[in-house]
Amino acid sequence: MASIAIVTDTDASLPAEVAEQYGIRQVPITIHFGQTTYLTGLDIDDASVFRRVDAEGVLPTTSAPTPGDFLKAFQAAFDGGADEVICLCVSSRVSTTYGSARRAREMLLDRAITVVDTQNISRGQGFMAMAAAEAAAVGAAREEIILRAMDVGSRVSIYGALSTLKYLAMSGRVSHLTAGVASLLSIRPILTLRDGELQMLERVRTQRKAWDRVIQLTAAAVAGGMLERLAIIHVDALDRTRRFEEQLRAELDWTKPIITAELTPGLSVQTGSGLVGVAAVTVS
Repeated sequence: MASIAIVTDTDASLPAEVAEQYGIRQVPITIHFGQTTYLTGLDIDDASVFRRVDAEGVLPTTSAPTPGDFLKAFQAAFDGGADEVICLCVSSRVSTTYGSARRAREMLLDRAITVVDTQNISRGQGFMAMAAAEAAAVGAAREEIILRAMDVGSRVSIYGALSTLKYLAMSGRVSHLTAGVASLLSIRPILTLRDGELQMLERVRTQRKAWDRVIQLTAAAVAGGMLERLAIIHVDALDRTRRFEEQLRAELDWTKPIITAELTPGLSVQTGSGLVGVAAVTVS
């Protein structure tokens, strides 16, 4: 029976302890503040990103891992005893990560490496990687592992509430005037996963109503069915997630574990600090 290793990138919003538990290797997204480069999950996280952003008033840029970065991860998996590698990449709609992984695969044509565009992001991608690792652990073949991962991806819903438009204004995605008006009116945009990327869904007023709406949307996505997995995503808002989790559990009647995860800098530079959201997988 072939040993199949699962590789992903840090846009999967997988906490290090969860990745270790599942034996998933993560290739870091790169964050650039001027000429200084940081690696997500190794020497930078959401909190440190936004401490610097708030101090300097400038957002960093991001870049996909290089083919060499993926090559190192693939080789490490083979050196660790794997016979094959399946690499699940963040949606190609938001990053060139998938292309980098494919080029790395071409450097090891004598090895069994499959690179997959998950067409997903954050915990959606993370749940797919976890499902793939679970299938690999019980000896599933390559095709079955990929099918299970893609099936989970098709059942993921993600909703998040921004705390401010300040950071979108800094990035140029909305005007400073719009952000200022939104702040005065306590407007909280709601984001969702659509076509492999985070998109604005609607806007509501006040933080409380935004959280209510995120939970309402999640409940509607379940549509009377059952939940398989649930996670809370946040950007430097761990204190808020504890209160949000209480409300989420009560309204969804969920008593099983909930993974709490940072969105991670490769994605959080697009949303800004303070986001709180939910990723839910429904039962097939």
